[in-house]
Amino acid sequence: MAKPIPRVGSRRNGRIGLRKNACRIPKGVIHVQASFNNTIVTVTDVRGQVVSWSSAGTCGFKGTKKGTPFAAQTAAENAIRTVVDQGMQRAEIMIKGPGLGRDAALRAIRRSGMLLSFVRDVTPMPHNGCRPPKKRRV
Repeated sequence: MAKPIPRVGSRRNGRIGLRKNACRIPKGVIHVQASFNNTIVTVTDVRGQVVSWSSAGTCGFKGTKKGTPFAAQTAAENAIRTVVDQGMQRAEIMIKGPGLGRDAALRAIRRSGMLLSFVRDVTPMPHNGCRPPKKRRV
């Protein structure tokens, strides 16, 4: 029987991880979305292409524990660790949402040793909001 031809991108021959470490990113943007149920940390380059991401759910937390500050801290550390290895030194932080993980994620990013140019709150705020439902008639 003939031998199968190995695929170029198969995991067996180890070529899959070569491209990830090839590009060096000096500056990036860290997006933290903190809801009451979960915290998602996404690291992008300046053009907005995702370099690394992590969430409380991918870190192994389940149920209501995903919304805790400790879960947000763990998610932020996981997302930052990979980009620091790729050479990111400076970053901007965009924080969105009302969740408990806002401050914990910010503290974890500060502890990573990365230089932060600014921290911006990009939580969407309604200027007048949606029209409320009509009054109940009993």
